[in-house]
Amino acid sequence: YPTDTLLPGMKLGWDRTKNLDKNLTSWASENDPSSGSRVFAIENWKVSHGLLYATGQLKYRTGPSYSNIVNIIETEEEISHSLNITTNVSSISLLQMTYAGSLQLLEFIGGERNRLFYFPLDLCDTYNVCGDNSYCNTSSNCVCIAGFQRGGQYARDFTKSKQRCVRNSQLSCHEKEFKKLRNMKLPDTQFKIVETRVG
Repeated sequence: YPTDTLLPGMKLGWDRTKNLDKNLTSWASENDPSSGSRVFAIENWKVSHGLLYATGQLKYRTGPSYSNIVNIIETEEEISHSLNITTNVSSISLLQMTYAGSLQLLEFIGGERNRLFYFPLDLCDTYNVCGDNSYCNTSSNCVCIAGFQRGGQYARDFTKSKQRCVRNSQLSCHEKEFKKLRNMKLPDTQFKIVETRVG
């Protein structure tokens, strides 16, 4: 039960043998340690990521930089994330869910505090910010993938409407060419099939 802080050796995520879901819950405010409305949880889909909720609404999903600071275990017994940090006597590291709604990795050396990781970092961390058939580029702009263009009906969600990326030519089932896209956050896998061996 890590409350708002994950220390080296602790795990976040799903322990199926004990039917436990361990996540980080923020403080209510800077001076009130009771449970707040921000929660960082691990999705229990294939290829797990961290999800950040605010007042029950999914707001952000982690990407490749988060994967660099954690060890991820995905087995029948557990889906867990733990800090990928070697502990030593001269420094202490911890992952903290702040009351303001951010996740940060802190390192304390002597009297100094260093922030090594911060999430969310930019617009691209926002969950489903660009919609289907598009991606968020390094300039934090939404771009349609090759073969698609902006247009069609507007897709409405709870807070805003945005134009979708629609196919600009018919799909050919005879073509066997795939376009490789690099340095991208993979789509969530709640309703998708993922082939993890494809490189």
